[in-house]
Amino acid sequence: MAAWVQALALALAQGGRESKTRLSPLHTLRHPGIQAALLSALLFGASTPLAKILLASVSPWMLAGLLYLGSGLGLTLYRWLRRAERVRLSRRDAFWFGASVLAGGIIAPVLFMIGLQGAAASTASLLLNAEAVFTTLLAWWVFKESFDRRIAWGMVAIVLGMVLLSWPGQVHFDHLWSAAAIIGACFAWGVDNNLTRKVSLTDTSWIAANKGWVAGSVNLGLALLLGDRLPALPDVAAAMLLGFLAYGISLALFVVGLRHLGSARTGAYFSSAPFVGAVLSVMLGAPVSPLLLIAGALMGWGIWMHLTERHEHAHTHTLMEHDHTHVHGAHHQHPHAVPVAPGVRHRHPHQHEALTHNHAHAPDMHHLHQH
Repeated sequence: MAAWVQALALALAQGGRESKTRLSPLHTLRHPGIQAALLSALLFGASTPLAKILLASVSPWMLAGLLYLGSGLGLTLYRWLRRAERVRLSRRDAFWFGASVLAGGIIAPVLFMIGLQGAAASTASLLLNAEAVFTTLLAWWVFKESFDRRIAWGMVAIVLGMVLLSWPGQVHFDHLWSAAAIIGACFAWGVDNNLTRKVSLTDTSWIAANKGWVAGSVNLGLALLLGDRLPALPDVAAAMLLGFLAYGISLALFVVGLRHLGSARTGAYFSSAPFVGAVLSVMLGAPVSPLLLIAGALMGWGIWMHLTERHEHAHTHTLMEHDHTHVHGAHHQHPHAVPVAPGVRHRHPHQHEALTHNHAHAPDMHHLHQH
């Protein structure tokens, strides 16, 4: 832990390899990964006040199960309607995906349920901020994503804003094991986010659909075991529709962000979701609090720090072979038996030759080099 703290302090003080040239936020917003991550946060954040309405007639755990099942069912139907190709994972990708589902769809919900039984809802909301922290720390120090002082300071500001938004006024830790279980759930979700990044070149709707089915089944099963009953049909339909939008489509967009930005940066943009929910609550009649304004300023500054990052240096791409949808560009110059027109998106197994060049980049799936 001491080494982690020292490394973060060094990044905050000195920064990493970064260019002094900054891009305007509007220019950076054209990046598909940033657009996907922010839209994912918008959909998920907007679901919070809407889910609170459903909580008047549906128990929290039953609602979680229906939301996840709605995402799985909705995305499966979407894939069937568009006749999406069948996904075939390599043995290595199947291992990473299975591990991510185990961590985020099975272990995390069970731990969270255990913690929620002995912790106040306000305390649980505050502790849930640990997911973003764990996602970032794991990305930086275990999975070796690059970061510099702008990214580090931006993440600090976003996390502080999240804490202020969920601050209950006073925190009670009457049951230490309950708090430990919730933190353990956040750690498992952080592991899930980082492992999902490893398979993010796979069809995102397939990833989100399968995660929805697993997490929904686990949550619904736990709710029924604890004595819950299925709510009225209109509530079931409303919850599953909300789950399709706020969990299914949002998760698919989150995976697109992982593909283009890496776990830490995607997690940072997604962390703006609580602020979106708070703003929508104000639009629905909730009062504007000083904490909301301060949190909004902190999160806005943090996101601006990320939007104006420019990470550029000479780097080497090692020999790589994989299969994903792509267009021919600086990183895709392989030959074809049948010519492919420039700009046409296509998919097939292809090989990246070793290449050394210099350009601005994020730690996407084609830039996993060491620093």
